[in-house]
Amino acid sequence: MLFNRRHVLAGAIAAPAILRFDLGHAATRLKISHQFPGGTLEEGDFRDRMTRLFADQISKRSGGELGGDIYPNSSLVKVNAQFSAMRKGALDLSLVPLSYAGGEVPETNIGLMPGLVSSYDQGLGWKKKPIGAELTNFLADKGIVIVSWIWQAGGVASRSQPLITPSDAKGMKVRGGSREMDMVLQAAGAAVLSLPSNEIYAAMQTGACDAGITSSTSLISFRLEEISKHLTTGRGQSYWFMFEPLMMSKSIFDAMPKNHQDIIMSVGADLEDFGRKAAMADDVKVAEVYAKAGAKVYDLDAATVGLWRDLAREATWKDYAGRSATAAKLLKMAEEA
Repeated sequence: MLFNRRHVLAGAIAAPAILRFDLGHAATRLKISHQFPGGTLEEGDFRDRMTRLFADQISKRSGGELGGDIYPNSSLVKVNAQFSAMRKGALDLSLVPLSYAGGEVPETNIGLMPGLVSSYDQGLGWKKKPIGAELTNFLADKGIVIVSWIWQAGGVASRSQPLITPSDAKGMKVRGGSREMDMVLQAAGAAVLSLPSNEIYAAMQTGACDAGITSSTSLISFRLEEISKHLTTGRGQSYWFMFEPLMMSKSIFDAMPKNHQDIIMSVGADLEDFGRKAAMADDVKVAEVYAKAGAKVYDLDAATVGLWRDLAREATWKDYAGRSATAAKLLKMAEEA
């Protein structure tokens, strides 16, 4: 069979890692997907900015041999399909909450286990502790490479009444963000909705949802202040910390030359400080945004966080640990981290 330029270009477009040709030089273009609003290198949701910085830096460090194309707003792959697409080698990279893969790989719900992580230091410290090595190896076995470790604190936006303590949840319809958070809310007497963060606005707008728990950045980016009268922040104290890493398909990663792999991992690690500072800045900014919109703003204290942690320990931790030997091992390591 004879291959002409049309055949080559068609194959390149279909492939997960696109090859674009410039005077005979092939550059590897990586497709990077996420569910958040698009922006620029300087402005917008920090998670979108982080993917753009990643693409910019891998291009510079590789002398143009690597590059990235950003697909925000779930424009390339639907939110809940991203993890599976990476595992299959159909998507190169995605910045997505790890717990969104919980239906496919239950152990990934360790990434949003209410009450388990209580600070950025604790969450980001996983990377260099046994829990980090165990989670990295487990995901590698599932076809996923962690490129950047990103943690975010979360808060609650609500339409009619504040959601601060577990007792406040009774009778409310709440989006929790993970199976385990939903179980905690149900134990507190709430009805739950399982949907990605980019669908909270519509659910609250129609009345299908009374309150949404999500990261500070998503509380801002998805403009929930427009339909909320109350905000419980995650600044200072929170029982809701989410692991939302930049991940890559292992099959795509393994097919790359070693120098390209090293650049990808080096850039990913270098961007982690940016991610931490941006997430913490949004924990403060979200309060300002909601107060300006007229919402009442509340902060959590240690005692209230303790109430949620105690409820989570009984309602979800045991259940998660019972799902597999790996889940039990991950939970034990996380408690010791």
